[in-house]
Amino acid sequence: MLMQPLAITAWTLTSALGAGRAATLASLQARRGGLRPCDLPHSPRDCWIGRVPGLETLGLPEAYAAFDCRNNRLAELTLSRDDFPAACARAAARYGAAAIGVFLGTSTSGIAQTERAYRERQTAASSLPPWYDYRHTHDLYSLTRYVRARLGLAGPALSVSTACSSSAKVFATAARHIEAGLCRAAVVGGVDSLCLMTLYGFRSLQLVSPKPCRPADPKRDGISLGEAGGFALLEPCGGNIGLALLGCGESSDAYHMSAPHPGGGGAARAMRQALLDAALAPGEIDWVHLHGTATPANDLAEDRALESVFGPGMAASSTKGWTGHTLGAAGIVSFAMAALALEEGFLPGTLNTRRPDPTFSSEILLENRPVVPRRVMLNALGFGGNNASLVLGHAGRID
Repeated sequence: MLMQPLAITAWTLTSALGAGRAATLASLQARRGGLRPCDLPHSPRDCWIGRVPGLETLGLPEAYAAFDCRNNRLAELTLSRDDFPAACARAAARYGAAAIGVFLGTSTSGIAQTERAYRERQTAASSLPPWYDYRHTHDLYSLTRYVRARLGLAGPALSVSTACSSSAKVFATAARHIEAGLCRAAVVGGVDSLCLMTLYGFRSLQLVSPKPCRPADPKRDGISLGEAGGFALLEPCGGNIGLALLGCGESSDAYHMSAPHPGGGGAARAMRQALLDAALAPGEIDWVHLHGTATPANDLAEDRALESVFGPGMAASSTKGWTGHTLGAAGIVSFAMAALALEEGFLPGTLNTRRPDPTFSSEILLENRPVVPRRVMLNALGFGGNNASLVLGHAGRID
């Protein structure tokens, strides 16, 4: 089914590159990455991370103290930038608070709070500390409940947790809700914060690089983990002005618990579906923001998928070398990079990569390229074959 374009009337991002759109753009234009040697307490030291500074001392508004955890602090910091709450308030005045949905992605939510609670037990048999509140912190719906309350919205709401595709899939979820008449507009996005489970877990899978990650490099040897939060406001649109979501594609190939299909079959299906949804031919996409994790298997499979959909020579970049892999927030980070490409007229290069893998058929951009793209695609590919692709472009004036 062809989707009606949805206007993206406001958006914001916070990552290791900085808090807000201006800080993100400045880092990209200066080619200043956000990765640093891992310095998170109790964590492994043989890796690099994309850490957002200041979360340890950031407080939540008193009325929302029960939600206090690293993940919701990152959500609060993100909401404080780019006048995003004001844009949502204007939308609520147009449609009514009950007509605006909230659909957010996360993979680990506030699990760092649970890790802290277990560390503070007196003995292995002791109860968890009385301050620990699973419902408001670790629960996957905690993020959505918090953001919905902070923005004063009352429409349909849910959390999506499909690993690294989570905060890309929420765009499709919102589009379906709006198409079905269940809401008239939607806040989408996601937040994932650093925690010991992911740092040690990915390390145990031998997927973490001891150096800053190098996507699409022939000597790539693993990911650098990061944290990020981002939100976007989707509304009905008409006319020919403004940034818009043009199409969504999803697939679930279930090839393997953690490894991608070697030929990129699931990723290719998601990309083809996004093109079909947007009523576009492959040649009408100017650039693809890759999932590009810098693992040998993922990058190769994604390149094979691009070749099967677009043919050889498609311009593509990964920004994981700038921010690290933010897992459940990877989709909204990818959206933000694609949005900046469209709004600012440049394609970000792939940081840390010394040369593109000569076996790849895509044109991997290493330097920022001053190009004004018409339409771009972004990929978010998760464990278990949970894949999502989105198409962005310019098409829409607020109705």
